[in-house]
Amino acid sequence: MNLLFIGPPGAGKGTQAGRVADRLGIPHISTGDMFRQHASNGTELGRRVDVIMKAGDYVPDEITVAMLAERIAEPDADGGFILDGFPRTLVQVEALDGLIGTDGLDAVIVFDVDVDELTSRLLARGRADDSEDTIRNRFDVYQSQTAPLLDIYGERGVVSRVNGLGELNDVTNRILDSLGQVRDAKDSAEPRARS
Repeated sequence: MNLLFIGPPGAGKGTQAGRVADRLGIPHISTGDMFRQHASNGTELGRRVDVIMKAGDYVPDEITVAMLAERIAEPDADGGFILDGFPRTLVQVEALDGLIGTDGLDAVIVFDVDVDELTSRLLARGRADDSEDTIRNRFDVYQSQTAPLLDIYGERGVVSRVNGLGELNDVTNRILDSLGQVRDAKDSAEPRARS
């Protein structure tokens, strides 16, 4: 299964992507992790990314897409993968479509979280950059940037919403239940497509 996890900062999507990837036996592909790995390995792309990140700039889409293309071509991704952190914009959706096709994602798991609960959770972490105003601003930015993506994936019929709050195991089980329903729906649709 090729999956995309989408959620606001602090929703736990990275943690859950790792847990679900382990359960399904597929890689969790985080663009942030890819950047750091390329930089630490000293690859040509990594050197370019390192300079950009040290300057505090965003890594351009063409570099991110090149790294992603390399990563999903690796043998461990043959059975599927979970994307985390990409795509975040409409341009990136188009780039991903170019790599895997418009029907290349089996499901887009959206982590639904209440902004007040999310704010409480992030404030409890005690990070210096986590003030209530900055958290709420990040949530607003996420909502405005992500809504157009969800419109596209919603039209393709691949969006599954999951309550992202609660115990780790409960959230993982909700995701796995949702993926089971996706798999069942695909299985029941396939015979009709062949006839």
